[in-house]
Amino acid sequence: MRDLGLVASSCGGLDVRFAAELAKPAAARGWRPAITLTPAAMRWLEATGGLDDVAACTDLPVRSVSRLPGEPRPHPDPEVFLFAPASANSVAKLALGIADNQALTVLGDVLGAPGITLVVAYQIQDTRVHHPAWRRHLDTLAGAGVTLHRLDIGRPWTEALDLLP
Repeated sequence: MRDLGLVASSCGGLDVRFAAELAKPAAARGWRPAITLTPAAMRWLEATGGLDDVAACTDLPVRSVSRLPGEPRPHPDPEVFLFAPASANSVAKLALGIADNQALTVLGDVLGAPGITLVVAYQIQDTRVHHPAWRRHLDTLAGAGVTLHRLDIGRPWTEALDLLP
């Protein structure tokens, strides 16, 4: 079983699709998900009752906040990461190096590192692609070796798992 850093931000469908189309299928494919959520994603899952389904997909704690000094590390150091769903806001922050929450800190620490695979599967509004900075954010991530994939509303999120080695 290989460790998978599975990171998610708050996007439409997170409450019903994250466990069913990403975390459970990843585990079924032989991955051990080390799940880190943005604070908003954690709130969404707690509020909708979806957090238990997510937690049932792994033997590791689901995290959204950093550990305190002296606390043991709750997750291993995976060589493969999937950030899905990734919101436009989180994609922009990752590209700019802004690590203002645990999820972006985890990803920022491995972005561009040799031997690390990072897939970012983002979900955005159709109008967002016209923002003048959007293309630069994607180009920055692609230049760091990130595999990018747009999650389309009518297609299964499991497509992002097919991009993992």
